[in-house]
Amino acid sequence: MSRPSLVALLTQQGYEDPTPGHWYVDNILEEDRHVGAALAERGIEAERVAWSRPDVDWSRYDAAVFRTTWDYFDRFEEFSTWLDRVHTQTLLLNEPALIRWNADKHYLADLERAGIHTVPTVFVPRGTTSTLAQLLETHGFDAAVLKPVVSGAARHTYRVDRSSAAEHEAQLAELLTAEAMMLQPFQRYIVERGEITVVVIDGKTTHALRKVAKAGDFRVQDDHGGTIEAHDPTVEEVEFAERAMAACKPHPLYGRVDMIRDNDGALAVMEVELVEPELWFRRCPAAAERLADGLVRRLRSLYSG
Repeated sequence: MSRPSLVALLTQQGYEDPTPGHWYVDNILEEDRHVGAALAERGIEAERVAWSRPDVDWSRYDAAVFRTTWDYFDRFEEFSTWLDRVHTQTLLLNEPALIRWNADKHYLADLERAGIHTVPTVFVPRGTTSTLAQLLETHGFDAAVLKPVVSGAARHTYRVDRSSAAEHEAQLAELLTAEAMMLQPFQRYIVERGEITVVVIDGKTTHALRKVAKAGDFRVQDDHGGTIEAHDPTVEEVEFAERAMAACKPHPLYGRVDMIRDNDGALAVMEVELVEPELWFRRCPAAAERLADGLVRRLRSLYSG
């Protein structure tokens, strides 16, 4: 690049200038420090900026990288409008087409059609009047997980079964008036073995972790008491993650493939996270270096073109 570059590391308003001292906030700041330091070594200045702040001149930035925009699913209409406006002012990474595709979990059906094995998913359109008991019966699920198609941090995510369906009927009916939902057969290995998450940056695996739910729960997110462990990914897991990422179009700069062994013992995608994935650079600082290199290549390609 022939000129100094300025990159926005996108966050949500509450995390733009937070007070350190809480482990959650400290993790966010440490992650962005790794990215900022890697970019600085390559002559790129980074600023942490809330995506929703109304006074930002986005044309000041050569690129904006989605990092901790963890409120987008609670403000999805506003976020979508913001995407439409800002993508004309700066380079967004990952690209807006990927963000829109990945924000709605209907993308799992696209991956399945592309030959990437995913956890079986039944999509329940907004306005559906079928009861939960009827849905479980129709699809032959004795136990399942119910959640919205646009969600994060296990928002409105419930483990249900035929005996407990009545407890969730009113809630499901209310949710379906406002949004589409999805139902997946419960995967027993999520409790027995946890979930493997493989970080893929610029097409190649950098590191992996195992996410484990707390005793008595199935949700592996740290918001719900889940923990992470070091994990040395197998060749099969690496190949599976990289194939899943390669099936995403356009090719992501960065992302995370969350996978499990399904009830038949096969590797299956739980989610591919491209919008605002936690990438655990604090566990593998070299991954931040790879992200910075990939960003530099994209900027050079943009400005040389």
